[in-house]
Amino acid sequence: MSIRLDHGEDSLDVVHEINVTPFIDVMLVLLIIFMIAAPLATVDVAVQLPTSNVEPRPRPDQPIFLTIRSDLTLWLGDAPVSSAGLQAALDSLSKGDRSQLVYLRADKSLRYGSLMEKMNLLRTAGYTKVALVGLDAEAVR
Repeated sequence: MSIRLDHGEDSLDVVHEINVTPFIDVMLVLLIIFMIAAPLATVDVAVQLPTSNVEPRPRPDQPIFLTIRSDLTLWLGDAPVSSAGLQAALDSLSKGDRSQLVYLRADKSLRYGSLMEKMNLLRTAGYTKVALVGLDAEAVR
């Protein structure tokens, strides 16, 4: 857009400046559209998880099995263990090697929150390598 300052001449001079106001208006509109559309793209969808069909890994010589029964009792190997005594029992069984893999077996009727509480006990004890044990998909059929 140009403004005529000299009223004596009929021709207008060429303005060599870019008017960025329409560009900024378009960018602000696009920003608002993306701000509204982005939360809509992250919708939670309920799914049923499939069974595992991964090749089983070979077992170590002395595996550590932690079992969580449906009544939330913990069993380390074949012996019951309390939540408070889990770290000491794991340390004695693994001879203090906290990098050893712990196989976690849990009853399928457990709530996810209960399972996570027990996994947090393992993490607090320093055992971060946990393998979840499940049934083989072909063996179930």
